[in-house]
Amino acid sequence: MADSDGEFFRNWRSKIKSSDDIWKEIVKVTNLPGVTSAPKLQPIETRLVMLQTGMRAPMGIKVYGPDLETIQEFGFKLETILKQVPSVKAEAVFADRIVGKPYLQLNINRSAIARYGLSIEKTQQVIETAVGGMKTTTTVEGRERYPVRVRYPRELRDDPEKIKNILVPTPTGVQVPLGDLIDLEFVRGPQMIKSEETFLVGYVLFDKKESYAEVNVVNDAQKLIQDNIANGNLIIPKGVSYKFSGSYENQIRAVKKLSIVIPISLIVIFLLLYFQFKTIIASSIHFSGVFVAFAGGFIMLWLYSQDWFLNFSVADVNMKHLFQIHPINLSVAVWVGFIALFGIATDDGVIMGTYIHQVFEDRKPKTVEGVRAAVLEAGKKRVRPAMMTAAVAIIALLPVLTSTGKGADIMIPMAIPVFGGMVIQLMTMFVVPVLQAFWRESVIKRN
Repeated sequence: MADSDGEFFRNWRSKIKSSDDIWKEIVKVTNLPGVTSAPKLQPIETRLVMLQTGMRAPMGIKVYGPDLETIQEFGFKLETILKQVPSVKAEAVFADRIVGKPYLQLNINRSAIARYGLSIEKTQQVIETAVGGMKTTTTVEGRERYPVRVRYPRELRDDPEKIKNILVPTPTGVQVPLGDLIDLEFVRGPQMIKSEETFLVGYVLFDKKESYAEVNVVNDAQKLIQDNIANGNLIIPKGVSYKFSGSYENQIRAVKKLSIVIPISLIVIFLLLYFQFKTIIASSIHFSGVFVAFAGGFIMLWLYSQDWFLNFSVADVNMKHLFQIHPINLSVAVWVGFIALFGIATDDGVIMGTYIHQVFEDRKPKTVEGVRAAVLEAGKKRVRPAMMTAAVAIIALLPVLTSTGKGADIMIPMAIPVFGGMVIQLMTMFVVPVLQAFWRESVIKRN
């Protein structure tokens, strides 16, 4: 619905523009003593993170140990250290509180049951049947099966004093109250028992501050922990081990693969150029456009980290907000964008170089002046096609750079290096003819 001016009614305040603004408001009002914040995860994102790591956070430390109390105490020490890491959100660091749930424990008095001729097994059977319930049979109703359990009604077992009144039959036929045979006590036990790789495990969750890469945050945290171990401030108990885990592991695996994929892609591009021009020198000249575009991609990433870049308004629209200018880390999406850029960046050089080769085959100039005239003529006729090729790629990326929907967090980092590389790559319209003229002039001078 809209008001008389055509403006839609909003349920949120005017300063709330995105989900990040909502999250900042939630964090601000929940900043209470004794309350720990949590990483900003959407429901589906939380499921994906938990499927990847088993934790409710994108980063954390898994502590393995022989018993739950030792794991919890060591987790508290790691929690204190992680809060000191500059790139870690101190309010989001949280170690699992494993031990602390109250349990009602029934300790059988062996001397008491011996006086009545009872055994441990018989006493435990009575406790199991009366309190926990014992399966006696199974009902069959068509294809459905239902177990039948027998135990005391809830009103006769929902209080420790009532549990003491449970009657235990003895071999002599005497009914003895359970309270005469056991000692009741409350003990602290585990809230949840988790295990991985045959070891008990506890988690220490944390989150990174904005503008920090996950891999760098983990490296900083690991270094600080190692420094504390070396200084003697942190002592690892016997049988305890720990390891960092989280979605950053995908980044590490992807970097290892990209270290193979990127060189292969560059080699393939060079081979394609060689098959086209049949000489290594000509192929290298056109391959230079890749390095020019590579530099342009990094220049654009640098500009995105500057506060002044596009910080102005056009028709009451702030360009910085429109293009979502903020620091971009070198993620997998960015490197995939560079791989795409490498292929596109050679287009202008090939368009320019192919026609230069055709002009030289037709004219076959024998002097330096003839070489320069041929390069100049070919270059002038290929400026417009080269500009159109670059303009198509640049204009097509503008909707991607301004997108805010699902998948924008992946598409924008992928498009930034391509956009910046193609803008700077326009220099190849001048670089390739100059290098071509220099190469062919040197050939004529040698001859």
